[in-house]
Amino acid sequence: MSGLRRRLTEDADGDDPLLSVVNLIDVFLVLIAALLLAVAKNPLNPFTDERVTVVRNPGTPGMEVVVKEGRKIEHFRGDGASQSAAGGVRAGSAYRMPDGGLVYVPE
Repeated sequence: MSGLRRRLTEDADGDDPLLSVVNLIDVFLVLIAALLLAVAKNPLNPFTDERVTVVRNPGTPGMEVVVKEGRKIEHFRGDGASQSAAGGVRAGSAYRMPDGGLVYVPE
């Protein structure tokens, strides 16, 4: 019987395969927390109702302006100079109103 008891205590001190699974769960919890922080710090976070304007590649022909107001997101790409050089024509005029809105008047 003493050999059986010694064998049981030796197995308890050995490597348990479930310990590695617990370690993997801890790693995934840390990864999920890091991803949640990244989403929360993103200016275009879908869970906020703020007005946010993001300009990508400013001053270049590939410039993009992203405006988020509440849950509505609008994208504006390029500038007028690069489009007219590519053969585009003027299609109208836009006027900014005192309340900040834009009015497009076709020609």
